[in-house]
Amino acid sequence: MKTVLVTGACINTGADIVEKFAAEGYTVLFTGRNPEKVDAAAKAYREKFPDTQIFGYVLDSLLDERTVDEGAVEAMFCDIDQKGLFVETLVLNAANQGLNMKIFESPLTDLMKVINTNVVWNYCLCEAAAKRMRANGGGNIVFVNSNTAYRAIPDRIAYVASKGGQLGLMRALALDLGKYNIRVNAVLPGMIKTDRWEKNPEFYATVPSRYTPIGDVAIGADIADAVFYFAAHARNTTGAELTVDGGNTIQLYPIIP
Repeated sequence: MKTVLVTGACINTGADIVEKFAAEGYTVLFTGRNPEKVDAAAKAYREKFPDTQIFGYVLDSLLDERTVDEGAVEAMFCDIDQKGLFVETLVLNAANQGLNMKIFESPLTDLMKVINTNVVWNYCLCEAAAKRMRANGGGNIVFVNSNTAYRAIPDRIAYVASKGGQLGLMRALALDLGKYNIRVNAVLPGMIKTDRWEKNPEFYATVPSRYTPIGDVAIGADIADAVFYFAAHARNTTGAELTVDGGNTIQLYPIIP
């Protein structure tokens, strides 16, 4: 039975990714930063998928703004090893959103936290997983990136920069790991109907990103389907991007009624 590890998977898109893989018969491991939320999510997943092995890990990205928690990553993978499990698929969904960053007001450490989480920490996870994939004949890594890697949005300098850097990381890993039969790809969502959408209806009723060429915005299951495609079906695909944003990236500006 195959095993997937999904980071940042207690709620929203991460939860949809967990449920997609669980429904497909995978053993599922997932991470979250808050112990209570991890326990609650693990209980809910096990109740929904009683015949599936599901394990939650409490994992934070940083010790401080400047320091990635390498020890916690290695401890988690050692525990996975002790369970006799091999992470054949790594899904990197967790991210620091870097909200409301203003160039003349925000301290440099705000940028460092986002870059260190979204790029450096993810590299650390990839390294730990890829060592085991190499020893087991291959595997695959899927980044949940963002269409903001190509189209900037206001007051999100660190986030936009991190997503652009993450795509460069994805391509470099795909090149260096291909010889070990390890594929590395990225899904690029646009706006997603998460709990933020539900909690801020007035904002999302008029936000320009909702006006997509196909007239709809993604739900978490759309992203989960794209991630699963790379994991399970894209045998000869690596270093690739799959944009799931209703066509927003292709238009010069949204057509707003």
